Amino acid sequence: QIQLVESGGGLVQPGGSLRLSCKASGSIFSIFYMGWYRQAPGKQRELVATDTGAGDTNYADSVKDRFTITLERRTNSVYLQMNSLKYEDTAVYYCMIRYRQTSDLVWSDGWGQGTQVTVSS
Repeated sequence: QIQLVESGGGLVQPGGSLRLSCKASGSIFSIFYMGWYRQAPGKQRELVATDTGAGDTNYADSVKDRFTITLERRTNSVYLQMNSLKYEDTAVYYCMIRYRQTSDLVWSDGWGQGTQVTVSS
């Protein structure tokens, strides 16, 4: 069992910035990667960004050059710095982790409860 606790969401004006944080705890043997997804009202959940913590990051085209993801393996934490926010960035943001609980080669996914980000004037 693992737990992911997110923080940092809120209300921001267009062009503003927010920083999301997520910390994973529990039975974690190793992490493959951590990331952020988001889901806007009436839409499917979509990838925002992932990070392996080894220089390998992946971003949705819609957030490239505006968002920066950072995985801190030492603390099992992942951060998402969001700059130049737009109305269309409004969504619930979910932290996720792909990890192993033991040395067996079995990967599992875990999800946070989500944090609301609202971009509005």
